Amino acid sequence: MPRPQGFTYEERRDGSVVLTHQGRAAGVLRGGRAAKFLAEVAAGDAQLVMARWTGAYRFGNERQARNHPRNLGGRTGRR
Repeated sequence: MPRPQGFTYEERRDGSVVLTHQGRAAGVLRGGRAAKFLAEVAAGDAQLVMARWTGAYRFGNERQARNHPRNLGGRTGRR
């Protein structure tokens, strides 16, 4: 699985943190969650932490798995 990239974050004056991925808003953290996020970013790999907090860390074979015959089930006509 490739390393996450393209994430940025911005701390605002009101204490919230805005997360973006490739220029698009990916999430806003406020209060205790923002403080916990900032502590994790300071302690570890910032890109990996941001990917995990936004839920965008699961990029990989999902598209291939969705089209596998075993997973088609009752879905017909959709691909």
